[in-house]
Amino acid sequence: MGAKVLIVEDENDIGSFIVRTLNRKGFNAIQAETGKEALRMVELEKPEVILLDIMLPDIDGFEICKRVSKEHPEISIIMVTARGEDIDKIKGLELGADDYIIKPFNPMELVARIKAVIRRTNKSDNSNEVIIGPFRIDYNSQKVYKNGESLELTPREFCILKVLANNLNKALSRNEILNWVWGEDYVGDTKTVDVHIRRLREKMEDDPSCPQYIETVWGRGYLLRKED
Repeated sequence: MGAKVLIVEDENDIGSFIVRTLNRKGFNAIQAETGKEALRMVELEKPEVILLDIMLPDIDGFEICKRVSKEHPEISIIMVTARGEDIDKIKGLELGADDYIIKPFNPMELVARIKAVIRRTNKSDNSNEVIIGPFRIDYNSQKVYKNGESLELTPREFCILKVLANNLNKALSRNEILNWVWGEDYVGDTKTVDVHIRRLREKMEDDPSCPQYIETVWGRGYLLRKED
């Protein structure tokens, strides 16, 4: 049985169609029709990926995204919105979502996006860990520690940090980060990178407004600084 995917969709016909589609593609898809049911199934079923509709009858998708990202950062979240407005995309990413997809979507695009977030989460590295200042980045467990204390990063945040750590003191453009982390076939804009970098700084830097480690290189992109 493939990866477990929780579909959070209040329209049963749409949810059932997505479940059938994913199951035919080898996933283990299950459905929740309300926010409360979704939160319960997260604890009981331990899904690897959540496909999360924003508009739900009880708890909206943004609140669920916020809770799951905080309590289960190992779970990848793909937000579903019926609108293509940047504010919805950015809000979801800021709350911990890994990706988003806009209704109506091609089922094969959905399958590709789910496979992509799973692939990024499961990627391993030949080296086990790297030490950068007060940080220890453990590639095997996908954990980051600051002065011995564990930081709660989402899978996507960890992937971005890993790319920066593998290119220490080298500025990477937003497009380069997108290609490394989201894949060359990703359809979206570079604001996605900015949102995730901001979240990383909030979790890693003593003063996110004046970062010491994840630096902005104007006209180029971002780099992770390690002093000799």
